[in-house]
Amino acid sequence: MEIKAFQKLIEDIYGKRDGARGIPANFTWLMEEIGELARAIRKGDKEQIENEFADVLAWTVTIANILGIDCDRAVQAKYGTGCPRCGSIPCSCV
Repeated sequence: MEIKAFQKLIEDIYGKRDGARGIPANFTWLMEEIGELARAIRKGDKEQIENEFADVLAWTVTIANILGIDCDRAVQAKYGTGCPRCGSIPCSCV
C-alpha cells in the first residue's frame, strides 16, 4: 500500500473520531504506540514489532490528516531526490 492510500484508509476508518479527539490526545496515543514499539523491539518478537510499526504509522497519519498534511507529498518533497542535505542516494554526508 502506498502512503497516500494508507493515509486515506485511516481517514476513512477513524477520521471523524480522531478529529473530535484533537491533536493533543492523538499525539499522546502516538507516543504510547512508540513506547509499545520500543518494548516490542527489545523483546525481539517480529510479529509484534510489525504490528507496532503499523500502529505508529496509523497514528502519525492520523495527526497529519487532522492538520491537513499530505504525507505522500511531504515525503516526496523532502526525500524524493535523495538525502535532503547532500542530495545523494545513498547519503554521502560525513
